[in-house]
Parts: sequence; C-alpha cells; structure tokens
Amino acid sequence: MPIKKRGTGLTAVADAWQLADIDVTASYPIRPYTAVMAEVAKRIANGQMKCEMVHGEGEHAQFSIAHGASMAGARATTGSSGVGVTYAFETYSPIAGGRCPIQALIADRTLDPPGDFGSEHTDCLTLRDNGWIYGWAQDAQEALDNSLMYFRIGEDPEIMLPQIVAMDGYFVTHITQEYEMPDQEQVDKFLPPFKPQFRLDVNNPVIMGPQIEPEMGPPLEWDRAVVMQKVKEKIVQVTEEFAQIFGRRYAPFVEEYMTEDADMVFLLQGAHAVTCRSAIKYLRQAGYKVGMCRLRWFRPFPDDALKQILPKFKVVGVIDTNTSYGAAGGGGVLLVETRASVSELKNKPLIQGFTSGLGGETITHEEFFKMAEMMKMTLEAGEIIQDSTWVNFNDYNQGSAEINAAKKEVAPSKK
Repeated sequence: MPIKKRGTGLTAVADAWQLADIDVTASYPIRPYTAVMAEVAKRIANGQMKCEMVHGEGEHAQFSIAHGASMAGARATTGSSGVGVTYAFETYSPIAGGRCPIQALIADRTLDPPGDFGSEHTDCLTLRDNGWIYGWAQDAQEALDNSLMYFRIGEDPEIMLPQIVAMDGYFVTHITQEYEMPDQEQVDKFLPPFKPQFRLDVNNPVIMGPQIEPEMGPPLEWDRAVVMQKVKEKIVQVTEEFAQIFGRRYAPFVEEYMTEDADMVFLLQGAHAVTCRSAIKYLRQAGYKVGMCRLRWFRPFPDDALKQILPKFKVVGVIDTNTSYGAAGGGGVLLVETRASVSELKNKPLIQGFTSGLGGETITHEEFFKMAEMMKMTLEAGEIIQDSTWVNFNDYNQGSAEINAAKKEVAPSKK
C-alpha cells in the first residue's frame, strides 16, 4: 500500500531511486544536492537499497562514472548543484549523444558570483542545448513522481536520453512536506527493468562514443533532433499511464490555475508557483483577472502547448528566475523561448518579461502584486511599456496599495 511520508524533495527523490531499483549512483558533495547522496548512502548501508555507490573526486568524474555505468547496462543516477553542474559540463553532450539514459538530480543554486544557496535556475539552464530532457518539480510529491516518469520516458527504446529532475534549492530540497510514497507493485507495473539494446559487453564487443568523420555528423545531429521531438509524444502517453496507475494526474506540459476568465497570466516554472497561487487569490479579491501557467517541462520546450493556451489571454508576464545576460528583450531564457513559441501567431498576447527570485531570494506576495500592476498597465496601454523588468530594480510602478488593502480584508475570512 502507498504510505504517507513527511520529508523533503531530496528524500522523495531517494524514495524514487529506491523504488526504481537503481544499479549505480555516483556522488560528490555540493549543497543543496548533498543530502540525497547522504540519504542513498544510508539506505545502502542499512540494506534498503542494493546499489553500488561510487564517490568521485569531482563533478566531472561523478558524471563520467554514471556515463560508464549506463553504457555497461546499469540504471545509473547522479546529481549536483550550482558550479558543480558547470564543472561537469564536458560530459553532458557525450552522455546524451551516446544515448545513455542516466538520471541526474539538479538542486538549483546560484552560480558564482554570488553563489548563494537558493532557487535560481541558471545552473541547470546552462546545459539546455546538450540533449537532456528535463523540467522543474514544484514540491516533494512532484519530485518523486517526476523521477519515476523521467526514467520511464528516458529509458524508452525509442528515446534513450538522459534526464534531469530539477528542483529549487531550499524551497523544495530542504523544506519538509507531506507526500505519498507508492508501493513497489505499482512502480514495477509502471517502470520495467532497464534493458538497453546495446551495451558494453566483453562477449559481444561494440564501439560506443568514438570520434567520427565529418560527413557522419549531420545525420547524427538530425537523429538527436528528431528524438527530442518524439519525446513530446512519450510525455503525453506516460503522464496518462502514470495517472491510471498512481491516481495522481498532471498536465502533460502546462498546468493552468484560475485561467478560465483571466485577461492576464503569470508564466513560470518551479517552486515559486506555490507562492504565485496564493498571491493570485488576493489579486482576484482586488479585481485583477489574473491566473497562472506553470511549465512542467523545459526540454523539450512545450511550444505546441503554449500556442494553444496563451492566445486565450491578453497579457502574459513571464517570470525568469535565471540570468542570460544580453539576451533578446533583456530578460532571461524563459522569456526568449516563450516569445519564440508564439511569434508566428496572429492573435498572440502581449508578452512582457520579469526577472525575480535571483540568488535564492523568495518571490514575495508584494513582488507578485507589483508584477500584476505592471501587467495591468500593459493591458490598459495595449502595448508593452517596458520590455523586461528586474523586479525591485527598474519597476515602473509602486502598484500594490490596493492589493494589500484587499489582502487585509481577505485575511480574517481565511482564519
């Protein structure tokens, strides 16, 4: 029977790896990822997990160990955070290009400088073009569920791609929450054993990962592009099968919240969606017809879903919790990708960018209120007033007095 647990996003991923019966995991400490490594080590020592744990001398070695284990036919995992993610950068394309479906947990933290412990997504987004599939979990339950779904999608014989289970540092990795751990029978029904078509075997030699001639490159790259698009079909299929077996239903690509009559929506990913929902309740009381769209996947990017969803609204406020200095529009990666997704639509909404939550900072109610007021000004003007706003630095309004008044009125009723 499934059991209710109280733990963090990291313990939830450890639960998923235990249920998935991983064969090899490679470790090297860097906060806030470290606790999952410690949790798995404890379970191995206690006999709860039959898994080989190899401790690398750094993140490059760590991912290389998982790479080799996967080529030998093992279900392998690893993970990192912040500058640890960038230190291993050389390994990402060979892992994906070699079609080795390892799973990595990336617990976000800010790159140096300032290197803060927190929810900034820049570390994970630096490897967005290397052929890995990934998205952000908003809480511990989704961290566990994503881990299982990502194994299933990445290990599909038609896909065979590595996956990143991304989560916001501290907000998901270290805050205890209630979640449900499924039973082993459910997981075995959903996730078959890993059986790669090709693997390193002394009795059946194959060449894996060789340098190739120039003319071999284009078809290889084309194949990788085709497979990444095929992932979208698998996401829909696996999300539905997950709901049938485990009883938890997720939107395949984009979760919508209070969007039925919304003129404006926040578009974001990760744990700040939890605060966003709360802020929207107060905004609605203050007369703002605003909702939220939360991306469940970043790679492959859900452009088709956004083309269907976003034209329903007049203004979309894209919230980037990452930096891409000098990017088009002056915002972050999510703003650029979202605008590109709907650029050819005739009835596309006005899309403005906001940058907030950097360095691990919380995006507060007050900041959501400011963004809503700026979106309202855009709506009334019928055009983008300011292409991208770094919240609290170049705001073009104060914008929260009426909303705070509504918040005070609503608070007693909540009690």
